[in-house]
Amino acid sequence: MADDCSHLSTIRKVTPGSLGCAECLKTGGWWVHLRVCRACGHVGCCDQSPGKHATAHFHATAHPIMEGYDPPEHWGWCYVDEVMFDLSADPTEQNGPIPRFV
Repeated sequence: MADDCSHLSTIRKVTPGSLGCAECLKTGGWWVHLRVCRACGHVGCCDQSPGKHATAHFHATAHPIMEGYDPPEHWGWCYVDEVMFDLSADPTEQNGPIPRFV
């Protein structure tokens, strides 16, 4: 993992809260890629998606670490320190097949 991230201690083993972007599923929206919050398990869409719900989750909660959730990504991103790092040794397991919208 990256030495530049001062938030690695906030990474938790989480259970994803949904099988797709939680907000997009509620509103009928769509996503390009998914991200999972490594503090609480919230699943949101990436910044290339119209809703940008993963970043919105960070702004609403200040949970700093998210993981690329489309298999087999397993990389992490710290919103605060703006660094990417490897999570392949501790990936979040999927609850089931992830639907594709784009």
